Amino acid sequence: MSVVAEIPGYLQLLSDGSVKRLQQQTSPASNGSSSNGYKSKDVIINSTKPTSARIFLPDILGSSSLLPVIVYFHGGGFCVGSTTWLGYHTFLGDLAVASQSIVLSVDYRLAPENRLPIAYDDCYSSLEWLSRQVSSEPWLERADLSRVFLSGDSAGGNIVHNVALRTIQEQSCDQVKIKGLLIIHPFFGSEERTEKERASGGEAEVLTWLDLFWKLSLPEGSNCDYSGCNFAMAELSRAEWSRFPPAVVYVAGLDFSKERQVTYAAFLEKKGVEVKLVESEGEIHAYHMLHPESEATRLLQKQMSALRVISNYSSDEIHGCVCMVLAWKMVENSTSTKWN
Repeated sequence: MSVVAEIPGYLQLLSDGSVKRLQQQTSPASNGSSSNGYKSKDVIINSTKPTSARIFLPDILGSSSLLPVIVYFHGGGFCVGSTTWLGYHTFLGDLAVASQSIVLSVDYRLAPENRLPIAYDDCYSSLEWLSRQVSSEPWLERADLSRVFLSGDSAGGNIVHNVALRTIQEQSCDQVKIKGLLIIHPFFGSEERTEKERASGGEAEVLTWLDLFWKLSLPEGSNCDYSGCNFAMAELSRAEWSRFPPAVVYVAGLDFSKERQVTYAAFLEKKGVEVKLVESEGEIHAYHMLHPESEATRLLQKQMSALRVISNYSSDEIHGCVCMVLAWKMVENSTSTKWN
């Protein structure tokens, strides 16, 4: 069986339409033993799908206070990726320590075996699981479900957006209060190319990889104007957009998709969403997963840890002052843009 297309180091598309995922370095959960200031544990969300997650719990001695919760969705073009990957394990464990938060990192089903919207369904279900398990899972006994943040990178950033839309439209996870979105290098598309995509030149191969991810993950018969891919196709009323959580969109200066990500942040702004754009200059797409112990990654974790400040506010207060609160913490030592 021959390879007809590939994303080097991650995935091969075979001639029969199946995919071969290439092995990545992984890390087991610590299962109770603490290392680097946190411990981790794997849990089953739904055994029939199947979906699972990894909980990261920071070490806090002599305190019984409740902790915010970050629900994280990994990247990988909807086709590869796992919370067990070493890069994600290291980044999220350190993030739990830096932000003093419980992190729930979700492993959703992958395309093309499970095309969109299955990843959205799985990740939304993780919020329902969280609301059910908070009273029975010992590792969640200090979880404050009134302070939940959704976060993710690349395809996971896309999932954050689409899960947030679903929470607004379905309103079935009332116990989980989403305080904000921390969206890292989100992966979106459209039938219309961006200026950077039209002039890709020496980066044409990257565009080919992005197109392949969408080809493998979009619903059968859909194109890149599918609402999950093209954020501009979302059908929400003005009243629904007013309930969209405050968002911070993180972009990397050398990311091929930066132009579309900046456009996404501007789109949210026009819809009346409180949004902040934070850029890491000189960095590549998903650098925090590829280099989880780099100086740039430490800075990103520091920026994301500002949630400890905004999570002390009520939902109404956050919608009114999120940009002021984030202005100092989020922009420190980084480049940031805000539309007025």
